[in-house]
Amino acid sequence: MKMNLKSLAVALLLTFGIAANAAQDIRIYTADNQGGKINAASIEKAFKDAGFYITGNNDMNKAFEAKFKQHTHDAYNLMTLHKKDAVTKIAEKYPSIALFTPLSMSIYTRKGEKTISVSSMSAAGIAKIAGIPADNADLVAYMKEVADVLAKAMPNGKFEELNYKMAKPEGDLVERFTMEMDVDEKDIEDELESLQEELEAGLETAGFVIAGFNKLGDDFAKAGNKTYDFFDAYSICKVAVIFEVSKTHPEAGAFAPCTFSMYKKKGEKTVHFAYPSVYNWISSIDVTDKASKDVLLKAQDAMNAAVNEATEE
Repeated sequence: MKMNLKSLAVALLLTFGIAANAAQDIRIYTADNQGGKINAASIEKAFKDAGFYITGNNDMNKAFEAKFKQHTHDAYNLMTLHKKDAVTKIAEKYPSIALFTPLSMSIYTRKGEKTISVSSMSAAGIAKIAGIPADNADLVAYMKEVADVLAKAMPNGKFEELNYKMAKPEGDLVERFTMEMDVDEKDIEDELESLQEELEAGLETAGFVIAGFNKLGDDFAKAGNKTYDFFDAYSICKVAVIFEVSKTHPEAGAFAPCTFSMYKKKGEKTVHFAYPSVYNWISSIDVTDKASKDVLLKAQDAMNAAVNEATEE
């Protein structure tokens, strides 16, 4: 019996237990870890062995201890990664996959517990925010690859049954900006370097950490997609934000660091910038406490200000 791509995508969703959390924007894979043999390093190795590109794996407890003299969990790492061939394939039709390139994950053990968990975006969550059909076969297959690695890295684990109240977002799910870059082709690289230096300086002054940088356009060009003069993506994090939110929602690492993408198409003057807004955090994982919401919204205001300053013409 032949199966079309849409049917294949649905079948994969059912096979890998994602249908149980079909309405949820994130997923959490949890395994028993009585012997303590599973950790952030072993999970990273499993992804590397499977051909994923790791852009960062940061021990946030060290950062929390340095800044706040305490930590929220026995173990808490933020890891960012992606599969270049999978992303490149999706990007041919949906360049908005860059909003989740790299993918963000939190790897954590709650205080006093003998389990280890990994939170990450679901296909449904990426689809909703990036505007990609949820049953897109390439996206579903990509998330299947992630699930396969988690199963190998964390034996006897499973995806938790999640029941977040999916609130209506209080604002746009994606923050977008544009500016004009009206220079000769030979000067684009210099203009881009100057723009990025100003952007990075503004973000760092506002207290953000640049946790990673990907020249996605190079990957696209190697695969034959020469649409862009440049297509870059930053992984950006603010320690104070993840510290506060992770107290009650360690799974928020599915959204942090966030990816800030910027691209310019060949033959066009407009540079496009975008990143997933904090309204995703608030609406997707039911963030209701005032302290968390305040720190999220304040950080977004600061980030927007830094981007606006760098892109003023």
